[in-house]
Amino acid sequence: MTKTESAKPTNFIHQIIEQDIRNNVNGGKVVTRFPPEPNGYLHIGHAKSICLNFGTAQKYGGQCNLRFDDTNPEKESQEYIDSIVEDVRWLGFEWAGDICYTSSYFDQLYDYALHLIREGKAYVDDLSAHEMREYRGTLTEPGRNSPYRDRSVEENLALFEKMKNGELSEGAAALRARIDMASPNMNMRDPVIYRIRHAHHHQSGDKWCIYPSYDFAHGQSDAIEGVTHSICTLEFEDHRPLYEWLIENLPVPAVPKQYEFARLNLNYTVTSKRKLKALVEEGFVQGWDDPRMPTISGLRRRGYTPASIRNFCEMIGVTRSNGIVDMAMLESAIREDLDASAPRAMCVTRPLKVTITNFPEGEEEWFDLPAHPKDESMGSRRVSFGRNLLIEQEDFEEVAPRKWKRLATGDAVRLRGCYVIRCEEVIKDASGQIIELKCTYDPATKGANPEGYKANGVIHWVNSDRSVPCEVRLYDRLFTEANPDGDKEQDFQSFINPESLVVLSDARVEPGLEGAAAESRFQFERMGYFSVDKDSTADKLIFNRTVTLRDSWAKIQAGS
Repeated sequence: MTKTESAKPTNFIHQIIEQDIRNNVNGGKVVTRFPPEPNGYLHIGHAKSICLNFGTAQKYGGQCNLRFDDTNPEKESQEYIDSIVEDVRWLGFEWAGDICYTSSYFDQLYDYALHLIREGKAYVDDLSAHEMREYRGTLTEPGRNSPYRDRSVEENLALFEKMKNGELSEGAAALRARIDMASPNMNMRDPVIYRIRHAHHHQSGDKWCIYPSYDFAHGQSDAIEGVTHSICTLEFEDHRPLYEWLIENLPVPAVPKQYEFARLNLNYTVTSKRKLKALVEEGFVQGWDDPRMPTISGLRRRGYTPASIRNFCEMIGVTRSNGIVDMAMLESAIREDLDASAPRAMCVTRPLKVTITNFPEGEEEWFDLPAHPKDESMGSRRVSFGRNLLIEQEDFEEVAPRKWKRLATGDAVRLRGCYVIRCEEVIKDASGQIIELKCTYDPATKGANPEGYKANGVIHWVNSDRSVPCEVRLYDRLFTEANPDGDKEQDFQSFINPESLVVLSDARVEPGLEGAAAESRFQFERMGYFSVDKDSTADKLIFNRTVTLRDSWAKIQAGS
């Protein structure tokens, strides 16, 4: 079976690749790359690009490079590099060979710049950045040639050498491609391809004080690496003519082709690195991996699995049409994954004391409950029943409202996997707050209701004496508006959801979860899916809510 026969195209990029394979373009090879700039943490939009680039290479027996496009040292750091490497591996992908860096090609890129100068296709411009913008023109008016555009090759070479040697200050000059100031494409109006930056670089140190622009370095780095299909998002579509012009006018070893797809836009969040960085630096969140952030590390800490993110990217597909994906799709992907894989447990988040008055003091009874109701291979878990129990405060009402399916005064309810109890008395403090329920249990209801026996419903519980204290962090969407960037009159930060994090410090979980490892995931029965936070210790167990059992947010929005 050939590559083409075994791998059916699932999107327009794969259709192009299969056509290239049939026509023996690039000798039938498929080489892609994932080229992040190391100026922030990766977010869910990058996950789509990771899955597409690495997944495409896997599908067609090719290779995918991980390359850091590190041309802006002032905004880059090793911290970001390390986080990106970890994220790609966590998602389940591995790159071909060693990690690549655009900075590794700086010598070659410098030689390419000299080639353009010698060919009369690049010049050193003394205009300031402000003046360049004025000369550039508008979408309806052509730009004007710089007064320095017609310098001789010798003068340009000498000035570029001065730029390289650090003899000129930042902003004093820039190297520009000599293309067409009247082009209808603004990117072709003599773009800057080298600028002066007296900055230490995290890879090359202090060797350089000039750095190539992203547009100049990107295509040439693709060519140096033998990339066949340069896959990027739609905002680079207008840059493609420049990408192709540079490839055509330089002695590059390969001719990669650029293809664009629609980026992932998710509602109730922002994915601009600049805005995400502002959220971190201004203290709206507690770091890049805050579980409310759309970063891959934030989603991981919240309890998302690599498989759920890959499945989500598969669900939304690859198109050329921009649109906004509903957060509910991402939440559906993790629910589906965890419903099948997460063991069950009981956790009481807002405890209400229950005393079983007819159960002997000092005694306890153990019950074996399934770890997963649909997967016997997960085995069972043991829970302890005793005189002192805890239930959720919201599972009790003094006077049962209509259709109430939980506990009320004088009524009975089943404890999950255990007995039926009946509330006989309500104890309140001086302020009238309910602090304890006096209940009785019926030994005849162990495991099932006797015929004719009526219980209102089933609630979860824990044994107060055996349960493990823990902190539960209820995370919700970071913004109250579906499109926090949509209102130009208000800053996106004004839409931050004040209820995006609620911390419950008095929660209790069943004893089997004591010492649970970081990133362990559970379904807390009737409550949702939760993950053990990385900051948990032997003395303090912390759970993050990954997602509710159902899309409760949609119901809230519908009723507002």
